Amino acid sequence: MTPHDHGTAVAAETARFVAAVQHADPTLPVPGCPGWTVADLVRHAGSVQRWFAVLLRQRIQEPPRSRDVDLRLPERTEDYPAWLAESAEEAATAFTDLDAPMWAWGADQHARFWVRRMLFETLVHRVDAEVALGLAPTVDPVLAADGVAEFLTNLPFATLFAPGTAELRGDDRTIRFARTDGEGDWLVRLRPDGFALDPDGADTTADATLRATAADLLLVLYGRLDRTAPAVATSGDQALLDHWFAHSAF
Repeated sequence: MTPHDHGTAVAAETARFVAAVQHADPTLPVPGCPGWTVADLVRHAGSVQRWFAVLLRQRIQEPPRSRDVDLRLPERTEDYPAWLAESAEEAATAFTDLDAPMWAWGADQHARFWVRRMLFETLVHRVDAEVALGLAPTVDPVLAADGVAEFLTNLPFATLFAPGTAELRGDDRTIRFARTDGEGDWLVRLRPDGFALDPDGADTTADATLRATAADLLLVLYGRLDRTAPAVATSGDQALLDHWFAHSAF
């Protein structure tokens, strides 16, 4: 997917999110985010979009020292869905010159990193909202595969806010995440000094493998679907998979 595709998808995912929560009880609990209500979920998603938009407009070249931003959050939680829609509209105005260099916490030090990251923040929380409301969420397979790649590419850089990832080490141990509904195969290699995607691992026999559709792989990686679910097949070293999922929470 291109940076333009990511920007377009942010708008589409936000629209789905808003449609789901527009008439929902804002106090409804969200299973995917324990302790949160629908109102908390919407506030978080909109806040992230507005915060990332500020970073994009400033084209920051070093880690920000403050996360203060004027959220213009409505007083009534009933007005949060409309505010979330406005958040996406505001963010879209910052989706310019996405190949411009700028600081990012992940692998891609360009403005496009933040649009892609915003997309999957929005998508996963849209799924959270739909599950909370008893709906059956769907995720476009192409979008989901891009999300798997984005997650696994950036996770090695996430220790600042996901400290458990520092424990993802091993003596040249490998985990394959294999897509069953199209092209997509990702091999993660755990080394004594850390872990990362192995771009040359197509012919490697992995120590453990997890197979599912792109959408289910994405939801498993984000902890929204258990790897023991019927739609997910695992093989190989289960202790290695235990280690991965115990320390890869994003």
